[in-house]
Amino acid sequence: MGNTTDDGAVDIVNGLQIRAIAESEVAAWDRALALGFLRSHAESTADFRRLQWEPGRMLAGFDGDRCIATFRSFDVELTVPGGATVRADAVTAVTVSTTHRRRGLLGTLMRRDLAAAVERGSAVAILIAAEYNIYGRYGFGPATRGHGWNIDLHRTRGLRDGLPTVPGGRIDFVTMAQARELGPDLHERWRRTQPGAIARDELWWKRNTGELKVPGNEFKEPFAAVHRDADGTVTGLVAYRVDDTWDGSYPNCTLTVADFLALDRATAAELWRFVLSVDWVRKVVAENIGPDDPLPLLLQDPRAATPYVDNADFTWLRVLDVAAAFDARTYGAPGRVVLEVEDRLGYASGRWAIEVAADGTGRCTRTTDDADLALDASELASLYLGGETAPRLLAAGLLTELRPGAAAAADLLLRTPLQPWNPDGF
Repeated sequence: MGNTTDDGAVDIVNGLQIRAIAESEVAAWDRALALGFLRSHAESTADFRRLQWEPGRMLAGFDGDRCIATFRSFDVELTVPGGATVRADAVTAVTVSTTHRRRGLLGTLMRRDLAAAVERGSAVAILIAAEYNIYGRYGFGPATRGHGWNIDLHRTRGLRDGLPTVPGGRIDFVTMAQARELGPDLHERWRRTQPGAIARDELWWKRNTGELKVPGNEFKEPFAAVHRDADGTVTGLVAYRVDDTWDGSYPNCTLTVADFLALDRATAAELWRFVLSVDWVRKVVAENIGPDDPLPLLLQDPRAATPYVDNADFTWLRVLDVAAAFDARTYGAPGRVVLEVEDRLGYASGRWAIEVAADGTGRCTRTTDDADLALDASELASLYLGGETAPRLLAAGLLTELRPGAAAAADLLLRTPLQPWNPDGF
């Protein structure tokens, strides 16, 4: 096919062209993506990228005929506090060639995509920031954290006695094909209980179970096991890999958890008991299980769990439709707070009143009432899912209190019983 697209708009910035690519241009886009991510040696992943291509959603910057910037977005459901979901514009594959930096490419790509996301009705946009200081200028703020643990089995000696069990439950190993069959329904049920979680599409399951091979991303088949209750319903899944390391004639293996889903605490305890009992393993690494997961407190010695090295901000969020976003979530206490939001792109700008009823439902509307707090769109984004608190932002000088005590009052409204977490990159 030719180079026409369903989105034929062309933007010109400093003599460079920005437009959506046609499906026939995916290979060139993929090569520019590899160069932008400093992977000049990488094999082509064009066949995989064609599976992701949607008209108008893969953007590129061109210098003449040469692709020198990449950008992709797709729609995904994001779970918010209370279990509802909102449509999110998920931004990924953002690169600008080193030869073309500081020429307005990223800003033009981002503004174009966010404008289109608003037209499509997305309440928020999300991304994963490779560097901290890039995306705040576009109204994004850190919204979820990744958190994991290193567990020394010599020190902990397993789980505490008296933890919840599942009478009649069982754990069985499954093949990758069975994981593809059983995993999606389990994840759909789980993600609606976890603020910050996003949906996994068919490509995710194919890629993460080895059915779909992506060059440059070597697939090492994990062990996978599911937990079933007494009725045979799948209530949990764990996938892990074990290295084969020996200290002379003594086993000294590390087990690394790649995926962990549990619908309830009893299932979680049963799965952790299983993981911590694998033969030859002396260390368990749970790379990412959520910032407030109680795993260390399940151990006989919680000091045996030390923080994983990659614990850091993960999903960044940008509010596009303030009323739709804040109406969708639930709140921690009844009350009212008025926010004065500054947004250089305009989407969240203005004065917003959040009024919360006794049942935790809330309504967000524009108002002319005096504001209680003043903040930037980036800080609004960090507060939205409950991953950040108003008092902490105030202490850091990232939020202004216009009424004494307003930050503490807002914290009561916005707090969530479960911190937001997204285990999946995109």
